[in-house]
Amino acid sequence: MSAFTICTILSNAQEVVWQKDIKSSTQDFLSQVTTTIDQQYLITGSSIQSSKLQQNSKQNNGYDFHLVKLNQQGQEVWEKYFSGQNHDYLSVTVSTQDGGFLISGTTYSQKGLDKKDDSKGGSDIWLIRLNEFGDELWQKTLGSASDEEARSVIQTTDLGFFVAGNVQNSAKGYGSKDVLIIKLDKDGKTLSESVFGGRGLDEVEKMIPTRDGGALLGIYSRSNLSGSKKTENFGEGDYYIIKLSKDGKVEWEKNFGGKADDHLRTLALTSTGYIIGGESRSERSGNKTVGIEEGTDLWLISLNERGEEMWQKSYSFKNRDILMGMSVLRSADDKTSKGLLLGGYRQTEGRVETDDETFWMLYLNADGNEQWRKHVKGESRKREERLSDIKLNRDGSIILAGTSAEELGKENWKIVKLGDKQLDQLIEKQDIKIYPNPVSEYAYVEIGFEFKEADIILYDMGGRQLQTVKTKNKVTKINTQNLIQGAYLVTIKTDNNKTASAKLIKK
Repeated sequence: MSAFTICTILSNAQEVVWQKDIKSSTQDFLSQVTTTIDQQYLITGSSIQSSKLQQNSKQNNGYDFHLVKLNQQGQEVWEKYFSGQNHDYLSVTVSTQDGGFLISGTTYSQKGLDKKDDSKGGSDIWLIRLNEFGDELWQKTLGSASDEEARSVIQTTDLGFFVAGNVQNSAKGYGSKDVLIIKLDKDGKTLSESVFGGRGLDEVEKMIPTRDGGALLGIYSRSNLSGSKKTENFGEGDYYIIKLSKDGKVEWEKNFGGKADDHLRTLALTSTGYIIGGESRSERSGNKTVGIEEGTDLWLISLNERGEEMWQKSYSFKNRDILMGMSVLRSADDKTSKGLLLGGYRQTEGRVETDDETFWMLYLNADGNEQWRKHVKGESRKREERLSDIKLNRDGSIILAGTSAEELGKENWKIVKLGDKQLDQLIEKQDIKIYPNPVSEYAYVEIGFEFKEADIILYDMGGRQLQTVKTKNKVTKINTQNLIQGAYLVTIKTDNNKTASAKLIKK
């Protein structure tokens, strides 16, 4: 993880829109920021609840799932903990299409407190489905007598879920560590379960949903052709990609690597296929056609939807470059990919420099050609600050999330929203956007221009006004459950006399 100090103005093109500090008196782990469909933020991680320590209660003093929801202005909406009787580490979260969440973590707890299922043996995967208010809808414990760890979770087009994790020395597995994939329906019922891997170590790093309702898995592989693995490794560690159909069957798999260690970190969906991103220590060798400049460089591969390579590129910030996040900038109609924003940090290897562990951003066009790069660093850096996640918002702003310790063992969570003029100019905005459209229950109305307050007015096609919602938010949820099937008109009127209208179709 990286040091990041962002309490001062960062560069001429950037400004801090807001900052939220979530105080702690214990050593907390921040794992992720999840952006909701209406552009609010769920901050998730693992914390030891200080109130438990003070009460000397019979509850465990271990780590619990910790969630804080912030609104678009960075104010706290709610805070929740989910506790088992032992350590429980929340690793990944996905926002669901109804505005809620599915959270997934690694649990060492038996049944008890908030945990409703017995342990399956060793560590397990604990899933909790929440509504937008953080209320539990259902939960599941997935696992076996072996040790499982949660790594990724996605919602698919059928509103079900794929859950990805790693399993060690499994009876159903092939090597020291394998990849476990479970397909669930929207209510948490298991539909299928698969284990992938060779005779060595295979760890899933990332999973993303595909347009056809399936999933793309990004795996760090140290296995040769063996087990379920149909491709040969080229070096110490390779990028191993598996495309799954909507029912969890393998459609194709690919292996990319050079002679040294290549570590996959993240995946992204583009209008033409997929981008695979990670770090490489390999010179040109194996099927790697680009070299490295110094230490560890970023290595990106573009694939079409059939998994065929379109291009690969390498980028260097000197020393050891760590890729943390990758976002695709899309056209206003979401049909084409315009470019890629990458975020991460560089670490010095073997020599200490004043800018050791500097956070960077890199913007590429759709063909992977660098357009610009910038370093983000404040004036007063503390070694105890760590960056955990970076997210690009639809409006071109950026969310950075990390931990900041005033003293060791007291890890405050720090969330900063940055405005970036360079990115803002790249984002194509529609005056009004409605999604999903057609709609069954709830629609989200997104306003593309600047305003302080707006009215969202819903009319039937005869011009009769049905409802008005006042908002200060760029994205606002409206209830369409009581509307009969047909077409409606949504109109926005702002305090600065801007108006826009769009048609809404009720299924």
